[in-house]
Amino acid sequence: MDPSSGLAATTSQRYLQVALPRRWLHVRAVAARAEGLAHLVGDDTELLTAAAWLHDIGYAPGIADTGFHALDGARWLQRHGFGDRIAALVAHHSCAVHEADERGLGQALASEFPREETAVSDALWYADMTTGPDGQDLTVDERLAEIRQRYGPDDVVTRFWQKAEPMLREVVDRTQCRLSAQPM
Repeated sequence: MDPSSGLAATTSQRYLQVALPRRWLHVRAVAARAEGLAHLVGDDTELLTAAAWLHDIGYAPGIADTGFHALDGARWLQRHGFGDRIAALVAHHSCAVHEADERGLGQALASEFPREETAVSDALWYADMTTGPDGQDLTVDERLAEIRQRYGPDDVVTRFWQKAEPMLREVVDRTQCRLSAQPM
């Protein structure tokens, strides 16, 4: 099924609001930002917004399995009938391929979920990477600095961001160009 953003919001709230309230603040703000980017994705507005609501569902207790939230969330979404495309968007959001490689899960991610490179995936990454952990608006530089500070220099997350940063910046630049070319 192609999930509605309403179903995605309800699902995300159910799994994150109480168990992970700070993550819930982030997810709500990412979804709001994605709604503001909807004009960039045409007919895929519902898909973008649903993916934003669900992008961090893999952190939730009972869903987390491998310790890699993008893969855990995507697998869970697929098992629960959310559809292949939304599962793939969640699986690959925000340079997840680099984290998968750091965790020894790169082959699993690549074989289970195709990576999409569209305005939808770009907008999802942009919304995630310009929203802080408490839902605050951040620049990409501020977001990357916050992540590095939160996880510390030796964490797998910090290591993967060092590798992912050039790809991430390309996506953010593409989205900013789309925003400049297509004002609301």
